[in-house]
Amino acid sequence: MKCIIIDDDEISRLIVKQLCVGYPNIQVLEEFSDAIEAIKYLNNTTIDIIFLDIYMPSFSGFDFIQTLKTPPKIILTTTDRNFALKAFEYHCIIDYLVKPISKERFSKAIEKATIKEIPNTHNLSTPLDHSDYLYVSLDRRLIKIDISKIYLVEANGDYINIKTSEKTYIVHSTLKKILEKLPPSTFLKIHRSFIINISEIEDIEDNSILIKKNVIPMSRGSKKELMKRINLL
Repeated sequence: MKCIIIDDDEISRLIVKQLCVGYPNIQVLEEFSDAIEAIKYLNNTTIDIIFLDIYMPSFSGFDFIQTLKTPPKIILTTTDRNFALKAFEYHCIIDYLVKPISKERFSKAIEKATIKEIPNTHNLSTPLDHSDYLYVSLDRRLIKIDISKIYLVEANGDYINIKTSEKTYIVHSTLKKILEKLPPSTFLKIHRSFIINISEIEDIEDNSILIKKNVIPMSRGSKKELMKRINLL
């Protein structure tokens, strides 16, 4: 499998290149410190895998992906685990490696690259539409959450609390980002700090809502929208 490495850090490129040496089926054709140069290269060369850093001067890894009409399999390499959730919204990204990269973790990424097929029925550089679940990044792991079990999302500074029937997940994100992932027919931003699952409402009184012992304030504008959505007798 032919691959290239894109990373503005020379040491990081060298490490990935050395890790690839242990796999006879992986051939590193070229390495780039500049994403723009990599784009020019890909205009004339077909490859199978890109090892891609997220943080690069003036052009992020995600910006790079958006320029590719038919991207190959991409393995992200980064020092920041906070973008894992965003990364796995893309068909073409098959793994997310956090630096420093261990041999064991790299081996798993190569295994995925070898066996995992990328769907070709969609634009590979656009996000997936997951209607039943979403993934959140916690302690370098991706945790799968059943969307139907979410009853409340609460803003808490730079984090959000995702409350489900099983447990609460504290995630580094914003209400705006998660609202884009939730089905609008079921979820509503009821207040600047809260998103609710409409089907879980137990009681509505004046400008507040009760959901599983949580009393949630409701803005005037959102109350009008809520009244349109509920099955009111």
